[in-house]
Order: sequence, then C-alpha cells, then structure tokens
Amino acid sequence: MAENENTTPEATPQEEAPQFAVQRIYLKDASLEMPNAPEIFLAPEAPQVDIQLDVSEHGLAQPDLYEVVVRATVTAKTKINNEDRTVFLVECKQAGIFLLKGFQEEHKTMVLGITCPSTIYPYLRSNVSDLLTRAGMPPVYLGEINFEAYFAQRMQEQQAATAAEDKTVQ
Repeated sequence: MAENENTTPEATPQEEAPQFAVQRIYLKDASLEMPNAPEIFLAPEAPQVDIQLDVSEHGLAQPDLYEVVVRATVTAKTKINNEDRTVFLVECKQAGIFLLKGFQEEHKTMVLGITCPSTIYPYLRSNVSDLLTRAGMPPVYLGEINFEAYFAQRMQEQQAATAAEDKTVQ
C-alpha cells in the first residue's frame, strides 16, 4: 500500500481579510427648540419642513477605529399674522464607532461614507421622530437615503472644490 505524501505546495502568506465591525451606536447630541410656543400650536397653516443631512467621520486614537456621525437638522416654519415663525428646530447627531481593519484606503473611504451611515441612519430617524412626538408635535419621518448616491455627490463636490482651488493657485 502506497503512503500518501503531503504534496501541498508551501503555503504563501495570505493577506489578512478585511474586518468590519460595529463597536457602538449612540446618540451623540440632540436639541429641540420651539421658540414660538404656544402660538405655533394655534397656527392655521401647516408648517413647511426643511431637512438637512450631513455625514462626517474621523479616526479615533486606537488604531482601526473610526467614529462616523450622521447629523439631521429639521426646521419647520409657518405663518402667523403674515409673519414667518419657527415651529420647531431639531438637530440630532447619531454616531457610531466602527472597526475597519485591513481595508485598502479607497475601500475604507467607501465603507466610512456608505456602509457606516447606512447603519446609523435608522437610529437617527427614530430619534428625530421620537423627540418631536415627546414635544407634542406630529412626528417627522425622515425618508430613506441612498448613501451610495450621497457619497458620490460628496466626492464630486470635493473634486470640484479641489479643481477650483488648483485653478486659483496657478
């Protein structure tokens, strides 16, 4: 009987597979202002709502850990006696700490700009709605966001700003 020999080629050192993990998701900041209460509760017109969204990220002191913050600013205005009045102003910052290890820089930027905000956003939506409901206002439901398109738009804006800056330097 022939003996089986291990003819496996020598193992080549493999690159470590990229690691992604959510370490923590938390409400970093929340504020609510209703400067024209109680008059706003008697306003005859439905308020006009404006929603602004922003995403930021930065590395933490520990290697491979990053904080990503999604900020929503929701402003509602109405007319009372032909004057614009603020019904409410809500600002919430929902944040998360993420482990990103073994990613190439290009992929890391995409994960921080797309995957991380997509993970955080449902918590932000819930907190904004809950804050308004607890204040006696009807909830504002933040719509779904395509963070891939949002990321692409941010990259285009950054490239345009860099190109404009380069033209002014020359």
